[in-house]
Amino acid sequence: MPAKKEAQVEQTLFQELFESAPAIQYPKDNEVITGTIEKIEKKNILVNVNNQFTGLVISKEIGNSVDFGSLEEGQKIDVMVLWDSVERGLLILSLKRANQIRSLERLNSSHTSGDIITVRATEANKGWLLVDIDGLKGFIPVSQLTPVHYPRVEGADPEKILEHLEGLLSIDFKVRVINIDDGGKKIIFSEKAALEEERTKALSTLKEGDIVEGTVSGILSYGLFVTFNGLEGLVHVSEIDWGHVTAPEKFAKVGMTVKVKVIGLDSDKISLSIKQLKDNPWDVLAKKIKAWDIIKAPISRISKFGAFMDLDGGIQGLIHLSEISHGVVKDIRDHIQVGQDVEAKVINFEPTKKRIGLSLKALQEAPEGTKEDSKPKVKEGPSEEDMIDAELTEKKEKKSVKTPKTKKADSEETSE
Repeated sequence: MPAKKEAQVEQTLFQELFESAPAIQYPKDNEVITGTIEKIEKKNILVNVNNQFTGLVISKEIGNSVDFGSLEEGQKIDVMVLWDSVERGLLILSLKRANQIRSLERLNSSHTSGDIITVRATEANKGWLLVDIDGLKGFIPVSQLTPVHYPRVEGADPEKILEHLEGLLSIDFKVRVINIDDGGKKIIFSEKAALEEERTKALSTLKEGDIVEGTVSGILSYGLFVTFNGLEGLVHVSEIDWGHVTAPEKFAKVGMTVKVKVIGLDSDKISLSIKQLKDNPWDVLAKKIKAWDIIKAPISRISKFGAFMDLDGGIQGLIHLSEISHGVVKDIRDHIQVGQDVEAKVINFEPTKKRIGLSLKALQEAPEGTKEDSKPKVKEGPSEEDMIDAELTEKKEKKSVKTPKTKKADSEETSE
């Protein structure tokens, strides 16, 4: 075929192909389009757009809501056109911003419907957790956390609150969108709202006397917080154990599972007890001993008004100063020491009043010339509450003692 005719055939073929080819669609800036992943290089993605253009998604435009490892060649993805790079001959695209638009649509829909969604916090502050969804900033205020995640911190120490919140960055939260402004510039999530129905239902069926299993969610000086069925109650320090509790942290750890008894309901304020699920040690002790029995137990501590014996069930029996010896007692430690096992006579025992009085001198022979009754005169022993009050008074007195002056201060006072 002559060269001229061949050229005409090729031109005709080209014309037919050109006319049958789809029109070139030039994407506009900020337009969301669909493309096909052509190649993945490191953390950059090459995208085929309508078989007419090649686009590039750089790593920072992938976003955090996409599992990069799940992307593969041939997969269709929605991307936003940022601009046309003439120098590179590429469209510069963003997967993150396209997802952001879709995420905002979903969040608006969830806010309207009240649906529960799952989010994960990416940053913590002293008053909230930050949720970043492809650049959309959402917040979970501390006040909107459920009891199990709420920071129960002694004295509301801001540093400890922050430490607690930072420990929540690796968990997923079930939340509701409770506020979203135009454009999604500020989105508020609530974990409490997500559990509201569950909490209301649980509260409606709860009654005094119920025994439930829960998780220790906080430990403060005045008691233990326990969460169960979306609810939270307080085991006051006086309801942790039958003995005198000064350090609640010795009885439980955060996250520990415990059984508790519901002993009070006041609206959403729930009072719980651990000790009421245990035998009353005073009742147990009453089955073992009676007045005038001789018992043996270690000395747990010594006070200025007497010594305490560590009895079964955490009961503290008091040997009053006057019951240490027949003679004058200047220092109890001259007669007994902490940790020493001693025998003492029960001179007063009233389990219902939590009173037990003990005596060492009742087991000692009285000095010659001292008239003693065949039995010690029964004294009304101090109650457990009396002993606790006395201890607290003693501690306060110690705290009120002024710090000794330095040598410099002493010399200055003398010179005056």
